[in-house]
Amino acid sequence: MESIEQHSIYPDLLRALRNNGHNIYTISPYEKRVGKETELIEENGVHYLYVKIGNLTKCNVIEKGISTLLIEKQFKDAIAKYFSNVKFDLVLYSTPPITLCNAIEYVKKRDNAKAYLLLKDIFPQNAVDLGMLSKSGVKGILYKYFRNKEKKLYALSDRIGCMSQANVDYVIKHNPEVVPSKVEVCPNCIEPIDMSVSEEQRIAIRQKYAIPLDKKVFVYGGNLGKPQGIPFLINCLRAAKDTGAYFLIVGDGTEYSKLEAFVNQEKPEHVKLMKRLPKEDYDAMVGSCDVGMLFLDHRFTIPNFPSRLLSYMQAKLPVLAVTDPNTDVGKVVVDGGFGWWCESNDVEGVTECLRNTAKYNLRNFGEASFEFLVKNYDSVSNAKILLKSIEK
Repeated sequence: MESIEQHSIYPDLLRALRNNGHNIYTISPYEKRVGKETELIEENGVHYLYVKIGNLTKCNVIEKGISTLLIEKQFKDAIAKYFSNVKFDLVLYSTPPITLCNAIEYVKKRDNAKAYLLLKDIFPQNAVDLGMLSKSGVKGILYKYFRNKEKKLYALSDRIGCMSQANVDYVIKHNPEVVPSKVEVCPNCIEPIDMSVSEEQRIAIRQKYAIPLDKKVFVYGGNLGKPQGIPFLINCLRAAKDTGAYFLIVGDGTEYSKLEAFVNQEKPEHVKLMKRLPKEDYDAMVGSCDVGMLFLDHRFTIPNFPSRLLSYMQAKLPVLAVTDPNTDVGKVVVDGGFGWWCESNDVEGVTECLRNTAKYNLRNFGEASFEFLVKNYDSVSNAKILLKSIEK
């Protein structure tokens, strides 16, 4: 986090709290591959503590596991050293990672602070779903360690804010020791900004990136990893050859090479693959497209709720959600009147859905998308939810 003046889910929430008269101190990591040491920076009254840790992203599972285990002590030591004279009232933290228990507990005891968990991912069950961990054998030892950490984190939290009602229901059902009244919906949120583009801008952007002007462009942007079910996405791209749809995929991640191999070997004329772009360029590109796409691996038993949804909504795009049946993001999209849902094990269903979008007024769907964003995912409203919950 370079600054809370940036536009993203965490800076927007912290900015809403700052603008409401609160003092903000942030702690975020410098991964080893960045090559920077721990440092404290103050900017416009906000204190940013950057802690050097191991690599958590763009690395193998062993390195990621070791870094996740070490981050707890690294954060706690940094708080003790750099924030020794600060008395905190509220500690905000998200998952992943779940291994921050001791650091959070340290601040709670030292300052008599309240603790609010922003539950963005349910780990370690998500790793079990994707086969990265198991509940037995050698991997089972790791699972039990992380599961105990997860339970401790829930117990330590005065409130647990979940991304959707399905997440609330899941946490309560699978963690009977958690008092249901402390679990609530506090979804991903941003400061809503109209990121749609004019017709002139749309033409200019598409020409700049060699994107067809006469096609319905379906954009898929962000992380391209195991959670996104990339092999299924590739099957959908193959099947969609004759639907008239054009696909723009922008991002990177552990599964990017699979998409790259598919594009290089089969050279599909209806698919364009690009590496991650700077945020400003990416936002403009999304605005020049027609439909935003979400993909989630069908093996998930936990209800994921992808944050990339918000970037589509800001661009006033309809949304096609292709997910497992356990998440409610598809229900939100359909009930909100701004998109469609297909199950992520049904290639024919996705293909049919792609064809059917031609029947709809996408502009109306896009307007409904932005209206839903303003009404339900505004960071100012969520800051109020959070503060009101803690005051209770």
